[in-house]
Amino acid sequence: MTATAAGDDTTRTTTTDRTPADDDATTHVVTRPAARRALALCRLLLAGVFLWPVADKTFGLGYATPAERAWVTGSSPTAGYLGSIESPLAAGFATLSGPAVDWLFMLGMLGTGLALLLGIGLRVAAVAGGLLMLSLWASVWPFAAGSQNPVVDQHLVYVALLAALALTRAGDTWGLGRAWAASPVPGSAGWLR
Repeated sequence: MTATAAGDDTTRTTTTDRTPADDDATTHVVTRPAARRALALCRLLLAGVFLWPVADKTFGLGYATPAERAWVTGSSPTAGYLGSIESPLAAGFATLSGPAVDWLFMLGMLGTGLALLLGIGLRVAAVAGGLLMLSLWASVWPFAAGSQNPVVDQHLVYVALLAALALTRAGDTWGLGRAWAASPVPGSAGWLR
């Protein structure tokens, strides 16, 4: 049974009229064009959050990383940050500094950023990017006196946004999400969507 209110362009289906097809994951995504475009814009902006540090740390563009400390000159993209942490976890994070963590961090940021930019593999990107952001959140120790917000900071907002983008198929709008889903790469593996 569907009901439409006068002057309302939405259709509501009652739970008693649901069919097995209604429980299919493809029917529970954002369907309003404006909302899909807003999610796509959020996806593209978040791609910049992940891709910019990769470019700056790799080539020393002079923003957070001066040219002489660029990764291409042999400097570590993580040593400066990990060595400057002032929190109860500082010693633990300082021990992580090294080539393996440099590569893991940079590839994680690059892979997450490219997945967001292209709109493919958003579920994997949400997990990888979420783990990166949670580790950065823990490194800044927001519970310390003088922090801007001891409850929520931008890292946690990025984690929530990554999850929302992955779960709403935000890559289908202004991205390659539909083509990716139809290709043999993800196939029936929904987690690669």
